[in-house]
Amino acid sequence: MAIADLSNVLNIFRGKEPTDSEREALYKEVMLMTLARASSADAAIDPVEISTVQKILKRETGESFSDADIRLASRPALYQEAPFSKYLASVRKKLDSSNRSAIVCALADVIRSDTQLSALELDFFNMVAEALQATPAEIAGLVR
Repeated sequence: MAIADLSNVLNIFRGKEPTDSEREALYKEVMLMTLARASSADAAIDPVEISTVQKILKRETGESFSDADIRLASRPALYQEAPFSKYLASVRKKLDSSNRSAIVCALADVIRSDTQLSALELDFFNMVAEALQATPAEIAGLVR
């Protein structure tokens, strides 16, 4: 998958200004990396979480992702340059309110999908919301 290489996120992180088409690709990459990381936030990737991530990504990006794509995007080794929160903070101004809302709401769906909420998953959700500076309205899914 082209967006699975996370090149747009890395370019923004390194200071490059995106074009309009790169902004759309950036949104897709941030959605992928956030949901993939959420699936492993509690160190136990549940198959239902992978399935939920695939359904959401198909709905939100129009693209299909294999289990392997999602597992690869969830690996901490991809985020060696900086903590995940720094990647998110570096791209937040490049995402509009509807993008941030979609990401945070999709994240909540993934976290709820395995029916067991762990403290690690809640911490991950809070970190993402804070890094994206999501507003209460965006978190509640009221902004679209």
